[in-house]
Amino acid sequence: MNILITGSNGQLGSEIQSLSSLFSEHRFFFTDVAELDITKPAAIEEFISDSKIDILINCAAYTAVDKAEEQADLARLINVEAVKNLAEATSKVGALLIHISTDYVFDGKNHRPYIETDPTNPQSVYATTKLDAEKMVESHATRGVVVRTSWLYSSFGYNFVKTMMKYGKERDSLNVVFDQIGSPTYANDLAKAILVMTSQLADFKGFDVYHFSNEGVCSWYDFALAIMEETKINCQIKPILSKEYPLPAPRPFYSVLDKSKIKATFAVEIPHWRDGLRKCLKKIN
Repeated sequence: MNILITGSNGQLGSEIQSLSSLFSEHRFFFTDVAELDITKPAAIEEFISDSKIDILINCAAYTAVDKAEEQADLARLINVEAVKNLAEATSKVGALLIHISTDYVFDGKNHRPYIETDPTNPQSVYATTKLDAEKMVESHATRGVVVRTSWLYSSFGYNFVKTMMKYGKERDSLNVVFDQIGSPTYANDLAKAILVMTSQLADFKGFDVYHFSNEGVCSWYDFALAIMEETKINCQIKPILSKEYPLPAPRPFYSVLDKSKIKATFAVEIPHWRDGLRKCLKKIN
């Protein structure tokens, strides 16, 4: 199959690039904004048509959660309007659109892992644009799959793991919130799962949603502690409440995703978050 990756310079797109040689039965087209501007419908349609694309994996997104509160129009352009463009373009040629979404579509008030059909209730501009993007896939793509994930990090790009390592080396102690609970997800594990899914979705029609994160749960404090332990960085991690570290955009307090559906449907392996962290740190080092 001919597979187009948009946003291929980001964390997930870079991980898909690093794994693509293992899926040599497919032909991959890696694009970022320089090669394909997804805010321009005509450009997308031309690329998809010329390259005879069968599957489009959209890894492009505006992900600056706090900045989005001030840059709502830009966040909406990239996260919503561009996704509508992709959905309409893939529909015209019968291609499958796989779109990546987020745990932020939920309000974080659950006390059990979220299943795909749980009510959504986004609490920030970023979260709202991501939910609206899902709706664009559902309403405009004849073949659309949404994969929600959480707490994504990678050896590529900027993320929590690299930030903790940087500040951990510079400071004696760091304050990290302990009242937000989720599942850190190594982007390489997510990339692998998506590539495994593609071969099983060749004849898929309609719309569906799946949850994927690494196994296990922790707080950001626990995650930071694990990063220091694994890297042997001598920095004390101190637990604080979210209200002691206010940010422009609210975060869900509990955003653990239930992965029963993706495990039952596809032959995907889901490692524990700590194993994912070890693999990522090995790559970084």
